[in-house]
Amino acid sequence: MKTMKWGLKTALTALVMSSVTISAAPAFAAGKLTVSSSQDPGSWDPIDTFLVAWAAVSTNIFDGLTYRGPDLKLVPGLAESWEELDQGKRIRFKLRHNVKFHDGEPFNAEAVKFTFDRLLGEQGAKGPQRSNYTAIESVDIIDDYTVDMKLKTPDPVLLTKLAGYGAMIVPPKYIKEKGEDYFNLNPVGTGAFKFVSYTPKVNIKLEANPDYWGGAPKLSELEYRFISEPATAVAELQAGRVDIVIPPTIPIGMLPVIQGDSKLEIASVPGPTVDALRFNTRDGITADPRVRKAIIMAVDRDTIVKSILAGQGTEIVSFQNSLSFGYDADLKPLPYDPAGAKKLLAEAGVKPGAALQIDIRGNDATMNEVAQVVASYLQMVGLTATIKPYETNVLLNDIIPQGKTGAMFQQKWGGWTFDYDNTAYSMYHSGEKWNPYEKDATLDKLLESQRPLTDRAEREKVLKDIGKYVADKALELPLYNSNAIYGVSKRVKGFVPAPDTRIKLNEVTVD
Repeated sequence: MKTMKWGLKTALTALVMSSVTISAAPAFAAGKLTVSSSQDPGSWDPIDTFLVAWAAVSTNIFDGLTYRGPDLKLVPGLAESWEELDQGKRIRFKLRHNVKFHDGEPFNAEAVKFTFDRLLGEQGAKGPQRSNYTAIESVDIIDDYTVDMKLKTPDPVLLTKLAGYGAMIVPPKYIKEKGEDYFNLNPVGTGAFKFVSYTPKVNIKLEANPDYWGGAPKLSELEYRFISEPATAVAELQAGRVDIVIPPTIPIGMLPVIQGDSKLEIASVPGPTVDALRFNTRDGITADPRVRKAIIMAVDRDTIVKSILAGQGTEIVSFQNSLSFGYDADLKPLPYDPAGAKKLLAEAGVKPGAALQIDIRGNDATMNEVAQVVASYLQMVGLTATIKPYETNVLLNDIIPQGKTGAMFQQKWGGWTFDYDNTAYSMYHSGEKWNPYEKDATLDKLLESQRPLTDRAEREKVLKDIGKYVADKALELPLYNSNAIYGVSKRVKGFVPAPDTRIKLNEVTVD
């Protein structure tokens, strides 16, 4: 059986607009869907995480003021409408009526204000999401169903940010009464599915919210199992104990297993996820930009994409994909040039046999294979690379943020806003969690200067300048933009693969 490749136009035709309207929907039918995810986020609080694995689940529990579906178009969510005022420094939201949180408390302007006061306050400071929303100065209640969001400076990406992650609307009374720690493990939102139970490292179980403002889901139960081993996840899919395996679980090498099973199919859609091996620019030989450029020149990335990704991705020049606002089609990569790499290494005084370490996520089978190939290329120019796999949460929450990596470390980034700012600010601005090594005042200024710009052309130019600056400094070895690959049982009907893995499942049914 052939792989299905879903383009954005295909996704558009399957737009799940029924999930963002209030039109009547049939009562949900008895039916359970089981989804395999490779990672347990560990907390279900929207302000605690940046993980795609969190969003894949929580898109079904929480709603934002706006919503962006698989077609990448922004539509109303908990806000029926909005109006930008004062040259983009104030946004007035008209909120939906008759919406309730899963615990029964009403959704209203107070809940919106509470959500953003919390996000931008002491509690939000403990998590990674607040920096995405710092343009917000305050949220003011006009009446029970109208709020004004006042901005310090215009933020051209804010409405998209309000569709996900930290901006998900949370219940004030529930959190005040139960406490933050309880909310982390027992989430309550306004979404299509309600929380039932959570067993860390094992699963989270949800049930249909029959009172969902977008219409009752067509499923009665939804379970996410946390299966870190790709082979196990695929075996469970084959056995019928899992109905969908979500990205990035399935390694390219296992696609034929799914394609050869008559009960299964692959749904593959171009996504925002990019992979790179970033450099420790503070310590060791990679503190020298000549060495970093030599490493980039030593690796034949085009061959890696063709031979390992098997057509399920494309080579990248900067740490973004071609759908990203700010993408520069004229930016050229450093060429594959082993002789030139050896020359640069010699100029930098690097002796043959010099050692370096590459840190990767241990459960990412595709990157494990890529890293082995990268190590072979580096050996050909006189560098001895060792690969150190880490448990994903350890690498992401300890090793990288604390600046304890080897010379190179894997960074996989979703860029879910499809705007280079979302990636570049997090990766390169001084003090950000994902930038443990670089402190560059010029780059900081560039990153800060584009955020308040309302002129799209002007802002796009600055984003392209950032891409050029980063490429010149060789802050990472850009690798590839991979497709979002889902393994799906044919008993699943109405499933639309989302490029950003934020899959809303209220319209899905099972045979």
